[in-house]
Amino acid sequence: MRLISHFIDGTARSVPDAAKGPVFNPSTGQVQAQVELADAKMLNEAVASAKAAQPAWAALNPQRRARVMFRFKELIERDMDTLAGMLSLEHGKVVEDSRGDIQRGLDVVEFACGIPHLLKGEYTEGAGPGIDVYSMRQPLGVVAGITPFNFPAMIPLWMLAPAIACGNAFILKPSERDPSVPVRLAELALEAGLPAGILNVVHGGKEVVDAILEQPEIKAVSFVGSSDIAA
Repeated sequence: MRLISHFIDGTARSVPDAAKGPVFNPSTGQVQAQVELADAKMLNEAVASAKAAQPAWAALNPQRRARVMFRFKELIERDMDTLAGMLSLEHGKVVEDSRGDIQRGLDVVEFACGIPHLLKGEYTEGAGPGIDVYSMRQPLGVVAGITPFNFPAMIPLWMLAPAIACGNAFILKPSERDPSVPVRLAELALEAGLPAGILNVVHGGKEVVDAILEQPEIKAVSFVGSSDIAA
C-alpha cells in the first residue's frame, strides 16, 4: 500500500515503525494509502532544517525570491490536471472543483510574485516636530500553518506563498485525511528553486499540532476554522 511520508529538508522523510493513519478514497470508502504521523521529535527535525535554511533565504533580495515564486506558479499550472486528480482521489471533490481549489491558491502565489513591491516600507517626514517616521518589513524566521481537510491546495498556498516570498521558512501541517497534494506542492516548490528546508511538510494529529504550538522557534502559526474543521 502507498505510504505518504513527511517532506523535510528537501526530501521525503520516513521513519520505520512510525504511527500511521488511513487515507480513504471517498468514492469507494476503501483505504487507498497510509500517512505517517509525526511526533514532537519529527517536528523538531523540521524546525531545525527550517532554522538552518532561513537566514540565507531571507538574505536574498526580494526580486530573486520572486523569481522562484514565478517558477512555482508555472509548475503548478503545468501540473494542474495531475494535482486536481490527486486532490479528487483523496478529498472526493469532482475534478472541476479540485481545479478550482488549486486555482484559488494559485491566485495567491501570483500575488506573492509581486513581493518586491509589497515589501516596501513607508516613510513619513515631519510626523511630529523634528520627527520623521519610517517602517521596515522583515521576515519573522520560522513560521507554520495548520490547514484543514476541506481545501487541501487552496489554504496551504494561501499561507505558505506570502510567508516564503517574504523570506520566512514555512512548516506546513496539512490534514492527515488528504495529505498528498500538500506534499506534491512542496516538491514543486523545490523544483522551482526554493532551497531545501524552506518548506517542510509534517503530517499528524493532535500530538504534532500541540508540538507546533509549543515550539519556541516557531514565531507565528496560521490556522483555519474551529477545532472540528482544523483538526
